[in-house]
Amino acid sequence: MVAYFQLQPSEAELQELADEYWQRSGDRERELEKAAFEAGEAIRKGEYTLANLEAIVRWKSECAVQYLITNSNGNIRKALAIAATPETSTGEAVKALLELQGIDIPLASAILTAIFPERYSVLDFRALEALGHARHDVHFYEEYLAFCKRLAESNIVKPQSNLPGAAPLRTLDRALWEWSRKYSG
Repeated sequence: MVAYFQLQPSEAELQELADEYWQRSGDRERELEKAAFEAGEAIRKGEYTLANLEAIVRWKSECAVQYLITNSNGNIRKALAIAATPETSTGEAVKALLELQGIDIPLASAILTAIFPERYSVLDFRALEALGHARHDVHFYEEYLAFCKRLAESNIVKPQSNLPGAAPLRTLDRALWEWSRKYSG
């Protein structure tokens, strides 16, 4: 079965929504996002540490940190090494991260996005709502990611070069999230 996505906001609204997302975010949210993308860059450079992984997890789920810290340094290094290898498939990267305590598919997608913002997008309930959908598993994430990449590659949004994770996919994440925050209850 193939997932179906229906973009709820108009394409013309997406860039403005992404900008609104950042403007409406509080200082703490902005700092957490900046720290997450700095940690993602460090992971991309081979720094497979709990501290870097924790910065990303804290950005998306403060409560998951308590589970994350129960993982051994060896398991964290192994999972991040697989996830940060450019040749690793999406499925393999997600599955490696799911081996860690406290990591579910949405968090795995956030970790991958922080490491490779030009390649991945966050599987977030608000973004899914903006696409008319709410179900997720690994296969679903791969389909969601392909859909988001097609949107981002159509140049309807531009990288927000002054913000963390400066990539069209991250701009699209922000736009979809902001649309959901703005138009849903």
